[in-house]
Amino acid sequence: MSGSSFGKAFHITTFGESHGPAVGVVIQGCPPGLPIDETLLQNALDKRKPGQGIASTRRKEPDIPVIVSGTFKGRTTGTPLTILISNTDAKSSAYTDIATLFRPGHGDFTYQKKYRIRDFRGGGRASARETAARVAAGAVAQLVLAPYGIQIHSFTLAIGGIRVKNFDPGAAAENALQCPDKAAAHAMENRINAIKASKDSLGGMVEITARNVPAGIGDPVFDKLDADIAKAMMGIGAVKAVEIGAGTGAAEMTGFENNDQMASSGFLSNHAGGILAGISTGEPIIVRVHVKPIPSIGREQKTLNQDGQETTISTKGRHDICAIPRINKVCESMLALVITDHLLRQKMVK
Repeated sequence: MSGSSFGKAFHITTFGESHGPAVGVVIQGCPPGLPIDETLLQNALDKRKPGQGIASTRRKEPDIPVIVSGTFKGRTTGTPLTILISNTDAKSSAYTDIATLFRPGHGDFTYQKKYRIRDFRGGGRASARETAARVAAGAVAQLVLAPYGIQIHSFTLAIGGIRVKNFDPGAAAENALQCPDKAAAHAMENRINAIKASKDSLGGMVEITARNVPAGIGDPVFDKLDADIAKAMMGIGAVKAVEIGAGTGAAEMTGFENNDQMASSGFLSNHAGGILAGISTGEPIIVRVHVKPIPSIGREQKTLNQDGQETTISTKGRHDICAIPRINKVCESMLALVITDHLLRQKMVK
């Protein structure tokens, strides 16, 4: 299957299925000498693993990473770095009754059309379970970024139509939804509980920011930094739209309003989101992603089976109510991978 690799100089290939023995990643192009162990990877994986919070699936995966190649005496060697994460709590029996049905909103129909065969257990390769491998790779990428002081953080901006109004970064650490607005977080929790009772799901919006990215990385035309960021974020299964800087708001501005004027002190605003002409400006890189509702819902829906016959489906099993906040760490990881890849392309790594 093509499409399982990402990056050029810092190149990753993920593997594994939701209900297979394991998921994992092979990283090529990782610089030698980086200090690494499973604890570092575990800390990153703990931020996206299932079974946490009111919006999360009840599937309990410890997501224990095992480094099987590419290190010696606690440091990377520059050879392919392979990380394995076992699946320990898959319950495939929940999918037996719907094995021949296409779940609305999932990739069942398109996978069947493309490959003429599909793993119906939890969505197989199309499952969000695959993103555990991306988070492990992102943790390695952040080792490359550390000497620059590059910091990548994310916040929940909206869930189920409830949006942040009073932005307080410190508040995000005080609630399970990583929302920087206490009142909004409380309203989001109530909305999640209500939608859970109706056997439905919710979408939302996440903002990811990278600070201290040096000016001058990214390539013109087809390899723009923002183009690669957009591809990275759209490569996350639940993401349906990506904004950088002012994003869609730029369409409502005049040129004077949108332009980031400059003075001896630097840029006077950051509507560009830290990127101009596909190259970093040195200002914070600001990305927002719009996340669709989880498609696996208990409400009965119309669908087709593999023979094209009309029927109905009600998805059982253990599923998130909302991909947020578990997806937040995945978004951080993808941004780290893109920035690391571009730094290595230009041999700017310290």
